[in-house]
Amino acid sequence: MTHPWKEELNKLLLQGASYADVRYTPREDSAALVMRNGNLLAFSAGSERGFGVRVLYQGAWGFAASSDLGSITATFARALDNAKSTARRLSRPIRLADKQVHTGRFTSPCLVDPAQVPYDEQVAFLRRVDTALQQTGVEQRMIFLRTQSRLTEYYDTQGAQIVKEIREIFPYLGIQGRDGDGETQSRRYSPPRLGPTRGWEIMQADFFEEQAARMVRELNETLAAPKCPSDVRSVILMPDIMYLQVHETIGHPLELDRILGYELSYAGGSFVRLSDFGALRYGTDKLTVRADATMENSPGSFGYDDDGVEAQNNLLIKDGILVGAITSRQMVTEANDKMGREYFKGSGGTARASSFRRTPLERMTNISVDPGTDGTLEDIIAKTEKGIVLSGDKSWSIGSNREQFHFANHYGYLVEDGQKKGVVRSCAYSGETLPFYNSLAMVGDERTWQVEFVPNCGKGMPSQTMQLGHGVPVCRFDNVKVGE
Repeated sequence: MTHPWKEELNKLLLQGASYADVRYTPREDSAALVMRNGNLLAFSAGSERGFGVRVLYQGAWGFAASSDLGSITATFARALDNAKSTARRLSRPIRLADKQVHTGRFTSPCLVDPAQVPYDEQVAFLRRVDTALQQTGVEQRMIFLRTQSRLTEYYDTQGAQIVKEIREIFPYLGIQGRDGDGETQSRRYSPPRLGPTRGWEIMQADFFEEQAARMVRELNETLAAPKCPSDVRSVILMPDIMYLQVHETIGHPLELDRILGYELSYAGGSFVRLSDFGALRYGTDKLTVRADATMENSPGSFGYDDDGVEAQNNLLIKDGILVGAITSRQMVTEANDKMGREYFKGSGGTARASSFRRTPLERMTNISVDPGTDGTLEDIIAKTEKGIVLSGDKSWSIGSNREQFHFANHYGYLVEDGQKKGVVRSCAYSGETLPFYNSLAMVGDERTWQVEFVPNCGKGMPSQTMQLGHGVPVCRFDNVKVGE
C-alpha cells in the first residue's frame, strides 16, 4: 500500500465500527469531443483523484470523501462521525451478507488507451467520418466521442485488496433530415463491441464509414416513406432497440433496492414484489435473462464490485419465470428478512459507485437475453404474417414502476406474409411489461445476438451515471400496438 489505508481501517474497528472500506482513485481521466456539421462544437477533458470511506457503525452507514491526501485521518474520522449520527436515528440496522475475501486485480481488455491518443488524431478521425455522413438528405450531423480511464484501489476491514484499471470508449453518430411534412427524422448509431477490447483500436475508419453510408441510406428511405400504420401486429425488435426494452423493463425493475423502495424519490419503484421471486411468469418460456458481469468485453464487466465481491453471472429470469434480482451485500439481507427465508444466498456482486465521491448502489451489470433457436432475422421475418421490424431508440416513456412503456423508433419496415415490405416513418410501439414479455414468440439465435452498451444510466440521489451493456438477440413479440 502506498497510503496508510490498512492502519486507518484498523483504527475504525478499534473505535467500534463493525466494517469499513475505502476506495482510492489515484487517477481518473475523462474527455469528450463533439463535432457538429464538420465543426468541433465542444471539447472537455478532466482528471481527478481522491478516496471515499464507508463505515458501518451499530448498523448505520457513514460516508466521507476527499481529494486531499493530506486529510486521510480526518476523512476517516468524519465517516465514522457520520455513521454515529445516523445510528441515533436508525429504524432498521443494516447487516451485510457474507462474502469471500479477495486479493486480486482486474484490467479491462485494451490495446491502445484512448486517453493516450493525441486529440488532433481523434479530431481527424471524427472529420473523416463526418465527411462520409455529409450526403444528400442529411441536414444535421453529430459525432460524439467520450473516453474514460480509471484506476481504483479497494481495501476493507475484512482483508480485501483489489486493484481495477478500466478504460472505456463510447463513440456515437447521429444524423437528421426533414420529411415531406416538415417533421425531423433521425438515424443514430452507437456501435456494439468490436472484438474483445475497449481501446482506441475499435475506431476502425472503414467500419465507421460503412455504417455512415448505411445510416444515410436508411434516413433517406425514412424521409420518403409513408407514416407507420396505427394497428396491432407483431414487432420484430433489432438489438439496437431490444437493449433499451430490456434495460427499462427488466433491468431497472429487478434492482433489489428499487423493489425495496429505496429509489422512489428519484428514479421510481418496481412493479415486482418480493413474493414474486420463484413464482412470477415474467414472459414466455423463450425468455431467459441473466446479469452477467463476467462477459469478456463490456462496460458492465468490472472484475469486482465496490463491495469487494467478485463479478458473477446470475440468472434473473429462467424460461420465463422470475428467479433472481440485481443485488448487493446490504439489500439481500433485508430482502431475506422481509421474505422470512433465505431466498437470496448472497450478494450478486452489483454494487458500484460512479466515483470515489459517491457511495455504491445496486447497478445493472450486463443484463442480457440468452439467444434462442429461431434462426436469423430473415428466418423470423419468413415466419411472420403481419409485422414490423423496428430499429433505433428515438424516444421513450416508462411507467414510474416500469409497469408500462412507449418507445419511438428511428427506422422501421413492414412485413407481410413473410416478406419485407416498404419502409415507414414515425414508428413507435407500446404495451404493458408483463403482457408484452408473455407475447414473446421468437428469439433469434447467436448470429443475431450482439452487445449494445449504455454509457449514461442514471440512478441515485445525488445522481450517479453508470456504464453497462446488454447482450440481446433479435426478438419477435406478437399482438403489439404500433403507430405514433
